[in-house]
Amino acid sequence: MSRIGKLPVALPAGVSVSFENGLLTVKGSKGTLTQKVVGDIDIKVEGAEAHVLKTSEAAGTDAKHGLYRALLHNMVVGVTEGYKKTLKVNGVGWKVAKQGNKLVMNVGFSHPVDFVEPAGVKLECPTPNEIVVSGIDKTEVGQVAANIRKIRLPEPYHGYGIAYSDEVIERKEGKTGGKGKK
Repeated sequence: MSRIGKLPVALPAGVSVSFENGLLTVKGSKGTLTQKVVGDIDIKVEGAEAHVLKTSEAAGTDAKHGLYRALLHNMVVGVTEGYKKTLKVNGVGWKVAKQGNKLVMNVGFSHPVDFVEPAGVKLECPTPNEIVVSGIDKTEVGQVAANIRKIRLPEPYHGYGIAYSDEVIERKEGKTGGKGKK
């Protein structure tokens, strides 16, 4: 039996969970999220807790038991608090700015790079070298942040690139320029 799947999910005030025909719906103050549930899994709401239950002992059900419990917990946190990822832009003359629903990035290319804000995700630029990605869906926020980071991956010699704010970039020593040659 899944250790994570056995744990109940606490439902704060103002959050409602419904499960019908394999579709899990979580509603809260920040919005509504849905998730399709496949396999022998059932979700019961009792008071201020939701329980994810297995309906059979078929192969793979334990893994799905823990998976759907974790997804339910992420959905509850998303509709109450939301998720946020911060990216830092590091490079000489590099900057980002928000123009309408686009993020315009000058990150060392011969042209600015435009990144259109996807639906359900909010992009902000509190400073010219910082990007904040926020939203209620944890996977969407993480994927958008990864797509922005992929535009200019951090490099280990000078540290230039777009990196997560808590990311540690292992720096490498450059070439020594012929020291020791005679």
